[in-house]
Formats: sequence, structure tokens, C-alpha cells
Amino acid sequence: MTLTGPYFMILSALGFALMGALVKTAGDLGIPLMQIIFARALVSVLLSLFDIRRVSIHPLGTQRGLLLIRGLVGFASLSCVYYAVLTLSYAEATVLQYMHPLFTTVLALLLLGEYPTRRTLTCVVFSFAGLLVMALPGLSFGGVGGLPPWGVAAGLAGAAGSGLAYTIVRKLARSEHPSVIVLYFPMVCIPGSLILGWNAFVLPDTTGLLVLLGVGCFTQLGQVALTRAMQVETASRNTSLSYIQIVFAALLGFWFFGETPNYETMAGIVLILAGAGISLRAPPEAPA
Repeated sequence: MTLTGPYFMILSALGFALMGALVKTAGDLGIPLMQIIFARALVSVLLSLFDIRRVSIHPLGTQRGLLLIRGLVGFASLSCVYYAVLTLSYAEATVLQYMHPLFTTVLALLLLGEYPTRRTLTCVVFSFAGLLVMALPGLSFGGVGGLPPWGVAAGLAGAAGSGLAYTIVRKLARSEHPSVIVLYFPMVCIPGSLILGWNAFVLPDTTGLLVLLGVGCFTQLGQVALTRAMQVETASRNTSLSYIQIVFAALLGFWFFGETPNYETMAGIVLILAGAGISLRAPPEAPA
């Protein structure tokens, strides 16, 4: 069966959800955040270079300036997201981060001329509503003035950066190999994480090494599947399906961490799946 863009996005969401579960496990094992970022970037570089060698293409691609910008934007937005997680509640940081489909839709329209369909917009509305239902018990946005302003700014910047990164990937995917596009992100993350956190690195045991290896492998799966999706579908439709990652994360939390979903979580999952179903029934949106 030939996978279409939406199904590649579902595969990408699964990869990122598994990565998130392993990141949580690595944190529980006492591995510092920057070391986790470094390890996932190192594994991603090795896997990307292996695939690039397999298909015999130049590892630096053709649009090198735009590829480097994609790497820089990706690292900056990832840093902002993690800062928001550290300074806000997890629910608040998650809601801010998952505004990135809205930013992607606007940026894809302005920069690529891709107009979202009614089904795509409906999917975004359903999915964001589901996210709000799930996060509502932990939110304190009623008094935004009481929240750390830099945390809120970082969360919004991370979402906007993610939207810009997805839009750039969509443009690059028309001419660059997926592994070349993926390669530039860890090329920036490796020196960035070393500069910011090398002095806190620890020597992990065998379990820690396997967990870090899994983080890198599932990151690669998520990134490559995302890039494949961007090759064949519009950026707005693809990112509208990224909310599926929340559903996978809830299931993984239940299976591996004993996190029993409450009624709000179940209602949110239903709304997100409804939005995904609407998007999956739509015909391809990729422009000629």
C-alpha cells in the first residue's frame, strides 16, 4: 500500500509520541535535558548520513541556505518549547505548543500560497477543541497576567517557530531528499546542546544508553515521515493531523506509566479523532 500524506503524518505522530515517552523515561533516569537533545541529534545524524550514502546524494543538498535556516529555526523553537515546559504547567505549555497548526496554516498561505480547505480548518477546530477539553482542568489562563510572561512568550515563540519550520520543510520537500532535510536539524542541535549543557552531562548505564538510542531512532522516524508527508500534501493539512500525537501520548501514558485517562481526556481524544477522520476523508490538497 502506498502511504499518502495524512498517513505519513499519523506515522510521524506515533514516532514523536514514542520519542516523548522515552524522553520522559530518560528524565526519570536522571539524564539532563541537553544530553537527551544531544543524543537524539547524534543518532539522527548517523541514520541520516547512512541513508544519504545509500542513495548516493550530496549530504548538504542544493538549497543550503534554506536548509540551514530550517535547522536554526528548529533548534530555536525546540529550546523555546522546553523553556515553556519548565516555567509553565504542562497543560499550559502543551496548549501553547499545539497552536503551531494555526501558525502553519497562516504561514503556508502567506509564503507558499497554499489555501487550506474547509475540511482542514474543521480538523484544526475539532482538534484544538479536544486539546482544550483535555487540558482545561490544569489551565490557569483565566489570569494570564499571573503567568510567567517569558514562559508564555517562549511557548508562543515555540509554536510560531514550529509553524515556520514546517512551512520551510514543505518548500524544501519539493526538491530535497528527506534525509538531507532531517540532517540539518541535528547538525545545529549537536553544537547547540554541547555549548548550553556539556558540563551537566552524565555517564548513563546500559538502560540509559538504550533509552537514548530509542529517542534518536523514533525522532528519525517522526522527522522522515513528516518530511515525506510534506512532499505530497499541503502544510496546513499535514499539521492539522499532528494532534494525533496527543492521542498516542495518552495511550502510551496509560500503558507504560500507569496514567489513567479521566473523562476530559477521553472526550478530548474523541474530538481529536473526529477531526482526523474529517481530514482523512478529504481528497489530496497538494498543488500541481
